[in-house]
Amino acid sequence: MANVTDLQTKYSKLAQEYSKLRAQNQVLKKAVVDEQANSTSLKEQLKQRDQSLRKQEQEMDSLSFRNQQLAKRVELLQEELAASEAKGKKGKNKGDSPSQHHGLQTQSVFNEDLQKKIEENERLHIQFYEADEQHKRSEAELRARLDELERETEQHQAVVDGLTTKYVETNERLQSDKARLEVKAQTLEREAKECRMRTEECQQQLKRCQSELRRQLKQSSSVIQEKVPFNDTKFSEYNSLNVPSHNRRHQLKARDVSSQALSFIQDLVAALLNFHTYTEQRVHIYPLDSSIETISPLNQKFSQYLHENAAYVRPLEDSFLHFYQSISEDTVTVLETVVTLKTFAENFSSYTHFLQKILPYQLKSLEEECEAPLCTAALTAKNQELQSDMKKVTSVFEKLQSYINLLALPSVRQDAVPQSSTSAVFTQLAACLHSLHDAIKEMSKHYNQKATIEQDLPTVTQKLSTTTECLLGSLGSLTSVTGKIATFFSNNLDFFTSPAYSPRGSTATLNPLQAEAMLANKKKAAAYIHAIKKARPQSVPYREALSNRRILTSSTESREGLTQQVQQSQEKIARLEQEKEHWLLEAQLGKVRLEKENQRIADLEAQLAAALGGSPNSQPAAASRLTQSQEEAETEQKATGKETTLCTSLVGMLCTTPTNEHVGDEESREQLIKTHYMARIGELTTQLQISDSKAVHFHSECRALAKRLTIAEKARETLSEEVKVANQNITRLQDELATTKRSYEDQLSMMSDHLCSMNETLSKQREEIDTLKLGGKGNAKKNKGR
Repeated sequence: MANVTDLQTKYSKLAQEYSKLRAQNQVLKKAVVDEQANSTSLKEQLKQRDQSLRKQEQEMDSLSFRNQQLAKRVELLQEELAASEAKGKKGKNKGDSPSQHHGLQTQSVFNEDLQKKIEENERLHIQFYEADEQHKRSEAELRARLDELERETEQHQAVVDGLTTKYVETNERLQSDKARLEVKAQTLEREAKECRMRTEECQQQLKRCQSELRRQLKQSSSVIQEKVPFNDTKFSEYNSLNVPSHNRRHQLKARDVSSQALSFIQDLVAALLNFHTYTEQRVHIYPLDSSIETISPLNQKFSQYLHENAAYVRPLEDSFLHFYQSISEDTVTVLETVVTLKTFAENFSSYTHFLQKILPYQLKSLEEECEAPLCTAALTAKNQELQSDMKKVTSVFEKLQSYINLLALPSVRQDAVPQSSTSAVFTQLAACLHSLHDAIKEMSKHYNQKATIEQDLPTVTQKLSTTTECLLGSLGSLTSVTGKIATFFSNNLDFFTSPAYSPRGSTATLNPLQAEAMLANKKKAAAYIHAIKKARPQSVPYREALSNRRILTSSTESREGLTQQVQQSQEKIARLEQEKEHWLLEAQLGKVRLEKENQRIADLEAQLAAALGGSPNSQPAAASRLTQSQEEAETEQKATGKETTLCTSLVGMLCTTPTNEHVGDEESREQLIKTHYMARIGELTTQLQISDSKAVHFHSECRALAKRLTIAEKARETLSEEVKVANQNITRLQDELATTKRSYEDQLSMMSDHLCSMNETLSKQREEIDTLKLGGKGNAKKNKGR
């Protein structure tokens, strides 16, 4: 029954996981549809941009054509100006007048202005050409980006289709497995009944064994009392040579736990480094920017201390890595033998001193931010909350330092911390880790609120907002890693507080001498086992066993269909055998009846012959007796026909007709049924043996299915992680696309403004050229009149 309930719970869990995956599949489909809609909208936007670009190119062509016309007009004006200068020189030879001299000066001023306007026009053309080239490059980049997004969307759609097909196949396979396992559960229930009977027999044997062991215990205790005068297990001070056995399972667990702790410590170190580094950058930016003006001496000192954070944070990871490397399967890991934990405790103490050293500077820096002219009351309140949070975080680190130092003391002094106090230290350390997570979570929340308030200030720059976002990201990672560390420590608290090694007959802790003796005994035992293995023939190699296991697991899938066919054929054979047995029994009974009828007919013929061989007077009497006997037999047959009984059993139906020799029929029928049931019992025993072998086979097949299920769950987890990463990439690309869209819109607006300004300058130049042309014509007329 327990196996059936386990199977039901497993299938309910599988159904829940399937429903979750189906919901995730719907979400993925919706995301793909949204991405397709976004891609279509981007294509339409790109078409609109192309149309606007073609319009701008047409405008640029028209402007270039207009510019060429203006250049031709300027050349004509220059020629006229040269002609007028040549005429002026001829007039000078005749004699210059003050009015002509004044006209020449104004002409030279106009020429200089005209030259400046021509140069400005060339510069504007160059800028317009560069802007056009930049727009073409950005358009090509956007097109490439759009193609890449379409390819990624197609890939995501293919992944989603593959996942849906895979989940449908998994559901169908699990349903078939469920049906097969239900049949197996019924067989297992029958086996459970047999196991109960066996357990009763085993309990009786256990009672007999217990009585025998009690008798032997009494005998051995009497022998010990008489023959052993001294018992050293009575006093704990005589038990220094009682070395405990090496606990390999404890060592593997310690190795696993330390590896998980190492990964968490690495994440914590990275988060602390980012937090201190971004805090240093923020000090250089706010409230005063160091690139523009000098920051206060207090912040300079604070920045100098923060710049040295790696010297205090990096040793935490290095020392814990050394501690992890010191734990192996061939060592003894307890607080009394782990010497490398002292180095980690010292490095943690140095980092705590570093936090205590920078705490006043952090508080003063927040006070300077409050003294800024644009600091609001809400921002001041948030800064005060952050001050209290930083004090709380530093105090929690101090508590952690004291607890870690207490755990490192037994490796230096053997009787520094008793075994009863060690479990209390671990419990307090777990509570302290949870309080650290709560304090950092509170500080992260207040920093987020402060950042939202700062975004509304007019003095906030882009550099400050970027640094604040990075600082908030480091605080978020620090919050998550402290929460993981607290949960990990709480989950493994039983392992930390449970005593792994203790001498026999004593509650004292393990000392390093006993650890050395334990390792020496382990080496001796390993050498002894190695020698025994050399004497014995070698077993199957590990690689060959793995290949055989793979073949077995792959063959189980192909054998599923065959086993179903075999089961169906076996059921059909059993049904046909039942029908065969029924008809065989009927045939045997019919044969017995036929023999009895033949015997009866023979008796009647003999009576008839005896009657016919007698006197002639007796012949009618014999004939009358014969007819009377025949009538009696017919009436008997009718009566028995009315009294025919129907017998049913597990093997079939049996019709019995009572006769004069009813008692003999029942005996023969019972003998036949007895022989039949004996043969049936033999067949059932063979079927029972076959079912036992099938049960063993199904058990191995279920184990293979369970392993395949674990592999499928791992694959599902990896696929869900990939889907999360893909969703993050999609959001990131959407953000980048929105930023590029905004930048291109700004560029287009700037270009339109620039074109308007160019049109205005060109109109002004055209007016100046017209005025110059009119002035040149007036001067020419004056020269002619003179």
